[in-house]
Amino acid sequence: MRAVQYREIGAPPEVVEVERPVPGPGQVLLEVTAAGICHSDAFVMGLPAEQYTYGLPLTLGHEGAGRVAELGPGVQGLEIGTSVVVYGPWGCGTCHACAQGRENYCPRAAELGIQPPGLGAPGALADLLLVDSARHLVPIGDLDPVATVPLTDAGLTPYHAIKRSLPKLRAGSTAVAIGTGGLGHLAIQLLRHLSPARVVALDVSEEKLALATAVGAHDVVLSTADAAAEVRALLGGRGAQLVLDFVGVDPTIATALAVADVDSDVTIVGIGGGTAHLGFGTVPFEASVSVPYWGSRSELIELVELAHAGVLDVHTEVFSLTDAPRAYERLHAGTLDGRAVVVPSL
Repeated sequence: MRAVQYREIGAPPEVVEVERPVPGPGQVLLEVTAAGICHSDAFVMGLPAEQYTYGLPLTLGHEGAGRVAELGPGVQGLEIGTSVVVYGPWGCGTCHACAQGRENYCPRAAELGIQPPGLGAPGALADLLLVDSARHLVPIGDLDPVATVPLTDAGLTPYHAIKRSLPKLRAGSTAVAIGTGGLGHLAIQLLRHLSPARVVALDVSEEKLALATAVGAHDVVLSTADAAAEVRALLGGRGAQLVLDFVGVDPTIATALAVADVDSDVTIVGIGGGTAHLGFGTVPFEASVSVPYWGSRSELIELVELAHAGVLDVHTEVFSLTDAPRAYERLHAGTLDGRAVVVPSL
């Protein structure tokens, strides 16, 4: 079968032929119907050799959707042909966090060598994907896999971040989203659906801001050195109750802290390598700064329900498996409209 692999430190990914996987006890083999491409992939492929820990060759793709093709011994409750999406942050399944569906925070995963697909384990950018457990599959019924697969990360990560801050998003509140690409454009829609907050979106191009407006942002601001002052001017001198930074480089983190209000939440989602400088006088009083990771299994189920309700308009650009390396080039250049999705059947 074909797979898109990162094979050499610093080299671009390649489409190669690999051996067909065989499901063992408890495992499920999927025929991949759609796989998302993410900035996290670019982050991993940009690591120097001394920091790279994901193994080579690495089949990429931590956003996966597929049809159940084969069941390993002992798997029950799934039928061949069922359309599913894959919950990515696999955990041990037995600890306190995993028992709550919060496998994204499993404290034993690293110790046991458990890694997410595409981030250590073979990922979804292939004709077939081996999933370690049926509990990591969420049926999607008649939903379009292309429009649904980004929910497994690009939707789940902001949904998790927003849910924890909903008590602060009351009438008259403001939420700021920095970066309106794959995650950001979904965050704007989730904010509009889940809260009464005024949503202000920041990005570096007019095209990205046009997308933010199209999906529901009340106000848009170019992400420049003057962005924080412009946002505060929009808000009559006040700050925002929630700031979501989907970029995570030093300038955007500085902007996030500068637009935050007293008793606000600043959530750094992007993995751009930036650092927040915190201390008395450097952030508003009682502001909380957090760095979340992905989301829970139950939250992915909730997102799929929102998709069935027609709440989300997921913007995607579709590529064939052969064209996946070009999709990564577009991602690096910042020219994608929403989320890049690879469809192996094309």
